[in-house]
Amino acid sequence: MLTPVVLSGGSGTRLWPLSRKRYPKQFLPMLGGRETMLQATLRRLAAVDECAPPMIVCNQDHRFTVAAQAQELGVDLQHLILEPVPRNTAPAIAAAALIAMKQGDDPLLLVLPADHHIADPCAFARAVAVGEKAAAEGALVTFGILPDRPETGYGYIQTIADGKQGEALPVQAFVEKPDRATAEGYLETGEYLWNSGMFLFQASTYLHELEQKNPAMLDACRKAAEHAMEEKDFFRLDQEAFAECPSDSIDYAVMEKTDRAMVVPLACGWSDIGSWAALQEVMDKDPAGNVCIGDVYLHDVRTSYIHADSRLIAALGVDNLVVVDTQDTLFISTLDRVQEVKTIVSDLKAKQRREAESYCFES
Repeated sequence: MLTPVVLSGGSGTRLWPLSRKRYPKQFLPMLGGRETMLQATLRRLAAVDECAPPMIVCNQDHRFTVAAQAQELGVDLQHLILEPVPRNTAPAIAAAALIAMKQGDDPLLLVLPADHHIADPCAFARAVAVGEKAAAEGALVTFGILPDRPETGYGYIQTIADGKQGEALPVQAFVEKPDRATAEGYLETGEYLWNSGMFLFQASTYLHELEQKNPAMLDACRKAAEHAMEEKDFFRLDQEAFAECPSDSIDYAVMEKTDRAMVVPLACGWSDIGSWAALQEVMDKDPAGNVCIGDVYLHDVRTSYIHADSRLIAALGVDNLVVVDTQDTLFISTLDRVQEVKTIVSDLKAKQRREAESYCFES
């Protein structure tokens, strides 16, 4: 039986000012309606056969938010693992694997970020079934998205050119985010998939590989799990031990170094919703290509994302814009430069502006 591990520790900086450290994007209904991205991730698991109750790893400051959103959805959690400090995905997954094995079990872990969008959950579930077989045989499986454009905002996975959906294929290489010309070349070869950041493997297999590649990280995670405090529904990792853990992603710490990596190609309408441009792309649009949230009036506006929180936004004669109005901040950018919002957030932090991390009306 699969045990889902949902990673909910991200800060969502690239979707500022709506997403902030105190209340990041996974806890918000970024795609409209009432359902948050975390809730959509949990609901998606219903399509996966023989799925155990999920484990969620999150920042300790978000514990009540996570618990409340799972409860609202009627989802029982196996564990809610609290990180006292952020240490990226490799330690978070290691802690979940160690806790999953505490009772002598060795489950297959389906690792999912809490803030991804998948339009076709059934296609996702079919890919998971393919990945299960490879993971049960000792592979560290990742899921590679079949690219439909030369995207420069994602990392890529190189595999064999004649691979098809429905197979787990050997990973040739993980490559960093390319420039436009390189991305176009990747698309032409048919050998490259987008790196989705979703994984499937046996708990013991991951821990064995981590021990080989980064023993100091595993040692710190073991101490943090062994000395963790259980408080009602929460499993709080030991702060001192976890703070000593090196911070690194699973890609750098394990996947790029192992010889057990396999990839399942997947076409499911996936997006990591990593920017305002990505959000604009996946949401329903008007005939002019605009996404409008809230009280918005447009005249002769094209290909824009307009989010009105508490007042009317009116726009005239513009295109390719992002306008996000919250109760304490107004953000305006062209769509092609929204990735640079992280620079604004960094500058605001340096100036100790509260808007960088929380809403000014929060206590």
